[in-house]
Amino acid sequence: MTQLRIALSQGPSGAPLPRAEALAALESAAARAAEAGARLLVTPELSLTGYALGPATAELAEEAEGPAAEAVGEIAARHDLAIVYGYPERDGEAVYNSARLIDPAGKPLANYRKTHLFGTFENTAFTPGDEPVVQAELDGVRLGLLVCYDVEFPETVRAHALAGTELLLVPTALMRPYEFVPRTLIPTRAWESQLYVAYANRQGAEGDLTFAGLSCLAAPDGTVRARAGTGEDLVLADVDTGLLAASRAENTYLTDLRTDLFHPVHRQGVPRR
Repeated sequence: MTQLRIALSQGPSGAPLPRAEALAALESAAARAAEAGARLLVTPELSLTGYALGPATAELAEEAEGPAAEAVGEIAARHDLAIVYGYPERDGEAVYNSARLIDPAGKPLANYRKTHLFGTFENTAFTPGDEPVVQAELDGVRLGLLVCYDVEFPETVRAHALAGTELLLVPTALMRPYEFVPRTLIPTRAWESQLYVAYANRQGAEGDLTFAGLSCLAAPDGTVRARAGTGEDLVLADVDTGLLAASRAENTYLTDLRTDLFHPVHRQGVPRR
């Protein structure tokens, strides 16, 4: 069985966030995470730009293999640490709210485009993604990616669980007064779909928005293994595939589920035990 130490970063607030400031904060978080033995650092939604971008979203967007990816890759390689970061991705005329996973050597592992857009700003600024399950492997652990509002739909998390995701990474920009989500819903998602959920939220104020913080790692037994406060923070916790296997053996939701009765998104196979 495998143990994977992860770090969740609640970095600086601001929008638009100057690129140099965002990368400096990422460098600092990566150094602290690596020193504490982490192999993976998860940062919030749109962590390289800030969230409340308004009309600036399109001009700040860049291609998946653009300068931001190169800079983050260099940080990952310097600290021998995988990194998940959020950014506005340009693909032709379309702009996506994306999360990108870089491996400890600085190479891309996965790129996910948010499929469920929240509110007027996101639906105006972004095109929704159309790939519900994006996965990668790190140190023997099957990782999956969602972004913020995506995780609030049980169907998205269940699709990941049935596709074999063991650790679901969720860069987030959840604002107040929706603290119910990290406090109650995220542990529930981990329990009902029998996987780990790493929820990395923003903090502080941007325009009229105040973000809730409370980043957490929720385990498949319904417990919260790490919880951030409401300000800038970095928290660490271990993902244990042995605990995951034991929890899935005890709680047989996934193998008992009648997938033949539901939409094809839930027919992607049963998870490894």
